[in-house]
Amino acid sequence: MDLIPKPDQVASAASNVAHKVLYGGLADLRPMPRTLIDDGPLREVYHYRPQKQVKSTGDPVLLVTPLAAPAICFDLRRGCSLVEHFVKAGRPTYLVEYGEVSFKDRNLGLEHWVDEVIPEAVREVSQHAGGRPVHVVGWSLGGIFAALVAASDAKLPIASLTIVGSPFDVRQVPLVAPFRPILKLTDGGIVTQIYRAMGGAPKPLVRRAFQLSSGTKLLTKPLATLQHLDDAEWLAQIEAVDRFTANMIAYPGRTFGQMYHRVLKHNQLVTGKVNLSGQEINLADIKVPVLVFAGNTDGIAPIPAVRALVPLLKNAHEVRFEIVPGGHLGMLTGRAARTTTWVVLDEWIGQYSTPDDRETTAKPAAVAKKAAAKRTATAKKTAAAKAPARKAAAKKPAPKPAVEVAPDRSAIGSNRERRFSSTSSRDLAPKR
Repeated sequence: MDLIPKPDQVASAASNVAHKVLYGGLADLRPMPRTLIDDGPLREVYHYRPQKQVKSTGDPVLLVTPLAAPAICFDLRRGCSLVEHFVKAGRPTYLVEYGEVSFKDRNLGLEHWVDEVIPEAVREVSQHAGGRPVHVVGWSLGGIFAALVAASDAKLPIASLTIVGSPFDVRQVPLVAPFRPILKLTDGGIVTQIYRAMGGAPKPLVRRAFQLSSGTKLLTKPLATLQHLDDAEWLAQIEAVDRFTANMIAYPGRTFGQMYHRVLKHNQLVTGKVNLSGQEINLADIKVPVLVFAGNTDGIAPIPAVRALVPLLKNAHEVRFEIVPGGHLGMLTGRAARTTTWVVLDEWIGQYSTPDDRETTAKPAAVAKKAAAKRTATAKKTAAAKAPARKAAAKKPAPKPAVEVAPDRSAIGSNRERRFSSTSSRDLAPKR
């Protein structure tokens, strides 16, 4: 809104405020319909029901949520939902989430998710989709989980791996820097005693930590809201993000301890090797294609922290690194993600889908053109049979085909050729 609002801005702002007061908000927060297909200890696997007017075909996608964050990260609101995007495109879409974490789960460690929850979800999704390989997409800690799973079990039916906003070098995270002297001074003893006594990190603490990670935005939010009172889309996005933040989930005690000591204090992930229950997981063992996203304004997982994963993927079939607009959540499901992150993700999944699926996804224009030609031929025959006298009439020019709106490629990626490369990096082209 301008410093001196125009009449139309005032009218829009008044309408938005009235709508919020009368109906409770502007965002369409209806979840996409889904069905539970598998469950276990802190494991719930859902299948999003395909739409009636869209044929659901091809390799499935499994969305892996991080610990502590609600699964609505992938289904934030209508219009900014990655789930909705996949379902409308006819992609079989699945999600694994963990339910509510309580004090009784305090003894569960990272190996519970890496050895049991996510591998079981991958197998179940593949079976439910008719034995097809699975495209695994993990956000934040979910991306770290997905990478460790792909490295620890090469027999899983994984077609490709996509990691969104996952920090693999916490030294590159500015939010952690102020706490390093404290970690060295206390050796983590005080923190260890606290999280053991609480059984982990409780919901309020997790919620506050996420809010503080965007401290500047938190302070400027009231002013920004006033400035955008005439922008219904902006206000709807803020409502959806507020709901997401309010639904944070607790961390189990042992898992929190492992994350604190191994990831935060000792930065093990940047070495490419993590030891869980006596088993060493080496990220160099990942063989499947890997797509890595970093957000250009992400404070939780800055670009250098995410890019640290790339040199660790020494044996992956292909590695792509993309920098996209947005913060930690925005890069996944913000308004700009619709023309940046999602476009790259669609291309990636289409490239590494099985042949019959690739035929469906790679040639939609050809299929549509053929169908249109068939309809035109049928219409001509019908018109000729019903009104032969019209043959002498002048033919109308054929309507021009609709022009597709191109994605905003100026905002996608650090490399227009869709490859991450430098003079010192290894060859990241697909292996033959």
